[in-house]
Amino acid sequence: MAKLTAQQWFATSLGQYIVEHEFQYFDQIVANIFGYNAMQMGMPQYDFLRANRMPLRFSAGVENEHMLKATCDHLPIASDTIDLIIVPHVLEFHDNPHQILREIYRVLIPEGHVVISGFNPISLWGLRQSCGLEREEFPWNGHFIALPRLKDWLKLFNFEMKGGKLCCYIPPFQQESWRRRFGFMEDAGDRWWPISGGIYFLHAVKHKCGMLVIKPGWKNSLAGKKKIAAATQRSKR
Repeated sequence: MAKLTAQQWFATSLGQYIVEHEFQYFDQIVANIFGYNAMQMGMPQYDFLRANRMPLRFSAGVENEHMLKATCDHLPIASDTIDLIIVPHVLEFHDNPHQILREIYRVLIPEGHVVISGFNPISLWGLRQSCGLEREEFPWNGHFIALPRLKDWLKLFNFEMKGGKLCCYIPPFQQESWRRRFGFMEDAGDRWWPISGGIYFLHAVKHKCGMLVIKPGWKNSLAGKKKIAAATQRSKR
């Protein structure tokens, strides 16, 4: 049996289960991020920027379907120009995820946003990857990155964590009927095993090293003008 490519796997029943959850999260987050330029890395078959309202929204990657065909670790984009970057399942399938994060930091404007999704190794999905017989097939052939490690990497690049979420607590059954039987795990996941969702999202903001915010001195200048003048004494006659 031929191995499925990433695009083919995401088109399967199990892949669509993930895509549905990813659309829900990305739609909610990117709708409230404003600016001029937004970029999606990878997965060109899905427009995860559809809820965003920036004038320029495009995807970048090595697949022909991308608007910008380029490797994610060496982007032909000027520094400090992108307001928002979303990174769905790119880092765990690249040999040098640190270089991708370095490029993300470079091209983002100060206070620009990055939203990342990835497979969680501390989950039933990670367990299947380590114990299953399909280690050479997508997505089990990826190098799943633990959420605490990814947070540490982002902090090293001077990103500030803004939020995140875990989802897909159901075991990675390919059959939809089995996923329905275990649907109770999805509802109870955030409460009973919050760190073991199969998919995680992480939202971070770039801070520029050495950047100093200068606040206007309007308050002090106006306060000086509002001082009460001393009352004049009447002259005695």
